[in-house]
Amino acid sequence: MTHVLTLNAGSSSLKYGLYEAAQDPRVVTHGRVGRIGGAAQLVPDGADTRPLPQVTDHAGALRAVLDHLRASHPQAQISAVGHRVVHGGMDHAAPVLLDVALVEDLDRLSPFAPLHQPHNLAGVRAAMEAFPKARQVACFDTAFHRGHPFVNDTFALPRAYYDKGVRRYGFHGLSYDYIAGELARSAPDLSRVVVAHLGNGASMCALRDGRSVASTMGFSALDGLPMGTRVGQLDPGVVLYLMAQEGMSADQISDLLYKDAGLKGMSGISNDMRELLASDDPRAGEALDYYTFRIRRELGALAAVLGGIDGLVFCGGIGENAAPIRARVCDGMEWIGITLDAARNAANAPVISNDNGAVRVMVIPTDEEIVIARAAVALGG
Repeated sequence: MTHVLTLNAGSSSLKYGLYEAAQDPRVVTHGRVGRIGGAAQLVPDGADTRPLPQVTDHAGALRAVLDHLRASHPQAQISAVGHRVVHGGMDHAAPVLLDVALVEDLDRLSPFAPLHQPHNLAGVRAAMEAFPKARQVACFDTAFHRGHPFVNDTFALPRAYYDKGVRRYGFHGLSYDYIAGELARSAPDLSRVVVAHLGNGASMCALRDGRSVASTMGFSALDGLPMGTRVGQLDPGVVLYLMAQEGMSADQISDLLYKDAGLKGMSGISNDMRELLASDDPRAGEALDYYTFRIRRELGALAAVLGGIDGLVFCGGIGENAAPIRARVCDGMEWIGITLDAARNAANAPVISNDNGAVRVMVIPTDEEIVIARAAVALGG
């Protein structure tokens, strides 16, 4: 039995999964390396966390993962490595086999996703070096949204910019792909569904019969909902003001919007939802008020896109675990058919709406890694 390794590289983390390379891949183990560039640590599935003081970059993180897997699963034979790549640009609407030339081409998209793309590709290059005979497969977060109607794909700019690639791409596509598959299996009667992927990064997606028709994210992973450290929707005039009146450079503005805004910036406390929910600081409360207000606002907008909704799905670390946030999002949404069952919500039940509601509200744990593993197996012929 050969195996598939999945790699999901973030700005300071590397998630990994080891799967049997079957038609329906079975997970063998998974884990992550966190705090890359700082106090790096390996967090394996079902084992103790171990510090990695020697790890300073993603290549070092991958070496640490491989050393761990060789020791814990010495019989594993890696035939394919599947990678999450955030941005696929205009040309990629499906997973692809990677080679050196394509990696260089994808590197040109790094300005579109500066917080993620360089680290995704660093993981690809490190895996190519570690597994020169294994096929390398890219799975794109933007691919799931490439079928959007023109009105949900464009900005009101001269058409030349659209032709150059300045358009709404949408992200978190691997998560939405997984949720769409789960809905097809467990709730095929739901045709018009809004999915809220709420984590440190956050977005929402309108699904019609399992296909994405609109997303809260746009040209970059900054748009839409406020996130852990990212700003979300922002009047572009604010950026002009920061340049002209505050004298900020492009790099300074990028750091502000990507790293120092969102829940962290508004609260002045943390981007960790658990800390904010536990805090009695008024700034934490205000940050959460804005966060849930924006989710409700986008929920109404996406319902309008769909012409009404049959289902609402929460996923992601916050969506799956923060019952108080789900309750605040759904509070006052009875006009759209959403009525929550408080006991089911507190228990993180799979269905958290009451039996009389017109909209089924669900909690579905997402699994981006199995989407990547399936694609890596499928592209093996």
